[in-house]
Amino acid sequence: MPCKPTPQVRSVRLAGQAVRLSLHACSAGGQTWALAYADVRDPAQVGPALAELRDSAAANLGGVQPQERSPLAVPGATPQPASLRWGLAGRLPDGQPVLEEVAVFARGTVVFQATVLGVQLPAEGVATFFESLRALP
Repeated sequence: MPCKPTPQVRSVRLAGQAVRLSLHACSAGGQTWALAYADVRDPAQVGPALAELRDSAAANLGGVQPQERSPLAVPGATPQPASLRWGLAGRLPDGQPVLEEVAVFARGTVVFQATVLGVQLPAEGVATFFESLRALP
């Protein structure tokens, strides 16, 4: 991340169960950079949890549909058909137009969501952020 992230933890429902979601986020250059993760504890729930993370990203921007979905291979991640990266264009709750790049992936039963959000997204910075993702033990 191009800035020092602030950690947050909250309880959320994911794949039909309460989980502890850890979020590390920061703002720099007019963008918000974030990485969230949670352990769903059941291998059968990984795919549904990744789909819920994907759907919630779109819902947060007004229900827009993802654009340009592409398979995602993060070093160290467990192969999952639901591991994807995509772009979104939508609106914040205050109506401001915004762009978002999102990736979801997993390692074992831990699901991850990486996000960059802003009015404009610097292509080089976004590429570096997503290319630097690693799922380490």
